[in-house]
Amino acid sequence: MTSETSDTLDQAMVRSRGLDTLLRDLTDRAVREVPGADACSITVRRAGRLLTLAGSDGMPSGLDLRQYENGSGPCVDAAGTGEEQYTPDLAEESRWPSYTQYALSAGVRCVLAVPVAVEDESGAAINFYAVRAGALGTGRDAARAFAARSKEAVDVALRIERRRQSAADVRTALLSRSVIDQAIGILMARERIDARIALERLRRASQDRNIKLRDLCGQLVARVSTPRARPGK
Repeated sequence: MTSETSDTLDQAMVRSRGLDTLLRDLTDRAVREVPGADACSITVRRAGRLLTLAGSDGMPSGLDLRQYENGSGPCVDAAGTGEEQYTPDLAEESRWPSYTQYALSAGVRCVLAVPVAVEDESGAAINFYAVRAGALGTGRDAARAFAARSKEAVDVALRIERRRQSAADVRTALLSRSVIDQAIGILMARERIDARIALERLRRASQDRNIKLRDLCGQLVARVSTPRARPGK
């Protein structure tokens, strides 16, 4: 993917109503374009665990989550092995007994999970669901083509999410540093000690009370910042 293409996609996402909306629109479009599909979702593996990036309108609640909890199912296998998983009729499927029972109770009879090779992740899949047995049989080629076209959009979505997380981590680190510095200043003024000794006392108190240094400093700053009520008030 060229940087120019990446910038164009990033800008398009920024102009859209939001990342979640764009991904939801992607799954809704999949349902329209793949013959026989009644619902669609996008599965990715992040930090060693599977999660659903988006689901189309009408996606049965918990359909993917039940697979993640069981560690087995068509989308789990597709994301994990990189091989397409198709079951024309869950009523006759024996590979995922626990998941199959749940899916059938949700009204799903036919499932197709197409793997997607995304950047910097260990697995992803686009999952298609149908309420009629065999409904996705004629739509497999269309599903593969859609998954191939969607790879770039999923890559960009994950890239933006990583940037957001990185920015959030930086903000958290800055806020933590700020509150610790404030607590050090309070101790320096109160105890007439230097910054090194003040920090050491805070760290020791943090260990003794089994509380994070940032949280301990936050409590100290909050106590000092809160105005005391006047007698009789």
